[in-house]
Amino acid sequence: MSRILIIDDEPALCWGLSEAAASVGHVAVTAASVEQAREKLSTLIPDAIVLDVRLPGQDGLSALADFQHRCPGVPLIVMTAFGDLPTATRAFSGGAFEYLVKPFELQTFLAVLSRALAPPPADHPPAQILPQQGPIVGSSPAMQAVYRQIALVAPTPFPVLLLGETGTGKELAARAVHEHSAVASGPFIPVCPASLNPTLIESELFGHVKGAFTGADDHRRGLFEAAAGGTLFLDEIADTPLSVQVKLLRVLESRRFSPVGSGSERSTTARFIAATHRNLPELIAKGQFREDLYHRLTAFTIGLPPLRERSGDLPLLVQAFLAQLPDNVRPGYVSPEFLQALTCRTWTGNVRELRNAVEHAVVLCRGGKLLPEHLPRAIFTEQSPEPPPPASVRTALSQWLDQQLQEHPEDLYARATRLLDSLLIPEVLARTEGNRTAAARLLGMDRATLRNRLKESDLSGDGE
Repeated sequence: MSRILIIDDEPALCWGLSEAAASVGHVAVTAASVEQAREKLSTLIPDAIVLDVRLPGQDGLSALADFQHRCPGVPLIVMTAFGDLPTATRAFSGGAFEYLVKPFELQTFLAVLSRALAPPPADHPPAQILPQQGPIVGSSPAMQAVYRQIALVAPTPFPVLLLGETGTGKELAARAVHEHSAVASGPFIPVCPASLNPTLIESELFGHVKGAFTGADDHRRGLFEAAAGGTLFLDEIADTPLSVQVKLLRVLESRRFSPVGSGSERSTTARFIAATHRNLPELIAKGQFREDLYHRLTAFTIGLPPLRERSGDLPLLVQAFLAQLPDNVRPGYVSPEFLQALTCRTWTGNVRELRNAVEHAVVLCRGGKLLPEHLPRAIFTEQSPEPPPPASVRTALSQWLDQQLQEHPEDLYARATRLLDSLLIPEVLARTEGNRTAAARLLGMDRATLRNRLKESDLSGDGE
């Protein structure tokens, strides 16, 4: 049996977490503020502390150091409904064991609690992360997951692979990893192999010695040397020639390389981050990308979500773009109609396309009110129609309808909806491994609606 101290000013949440902890044999004690928690710690030695970020009086993040001092070695689990990159990095750099974004499933909470209470495999101090403001914008669950991954991997020396469609902000994510790392004071050097001269790409990356080839009139440092003590970001790494991929693998494994034309080796201290919008396993199958390099790169991957999967971030992104404009260009007002019009596009170009559209609108509004008519004409293109259902689905529906018309020829729509819920919702939950927040997002409904649908269809189990 373990003792859990839960610090949150929401009584309902404290009750729910306490009941969940009790269901697996733990004893929970609650406090509504940091100050109340300190009073409880005068007589309680907890095995884990769960605390919210926003609390009356002192906030949870600023109290982490004090709790570590009072309860050395006790895991701290941070909760917040306002996840962003600075909050995530402050939490982990402050010694948090885990970072949970509200709302979360009770099963998720119990899994984190189980890991926190398990004996640690080794005793090592928490990583230190520089709590700087990152350039990435967004408060959606998808972006909060990205913030958490950046905060976890930034203080390590490991290579990072960023995956995502064109325009999703892979370079911004790479800069965020760099800015929250131990080499943040060093250079950040971005390079796209596809933009380099194919005959000189090795020279660009690794440098060359005088006389290595025609035109090599002097020694030249490569990008791996230029990025010493900092980060080298290789964008669109899938476009790197196979001959260079071999050498990249060697640098990643040994941190050593040879300049073109040189028989001696040099070492690099550069952090390595790569990115691509292409499907690397498909390229491996075609012989266009080395499998061993792929496995070395994928030690830690971060997937950047497309904008269509985080449409709730549109207002924040617009606000961020406008804040970067000079005062004499910035519009006086952003109309609700303008923001609504942004949701009518699938944004195949993602954040980059959105920014271009906003800047186009700013030019046309001439410092006045941003309206839908100021957006580029392409913003109003119709979305592709929904594909028709398979013939088997139509046949099954026709047979069901024939049966219902014979037996219960009323309330067809309500019964059809209940039937669809009983079939669709369990399938979606299975694909999200029981995560109701993710399932609700896929279904296009909030968690409360999903919970009600589960109860109506008698699929709720324990009701949580």
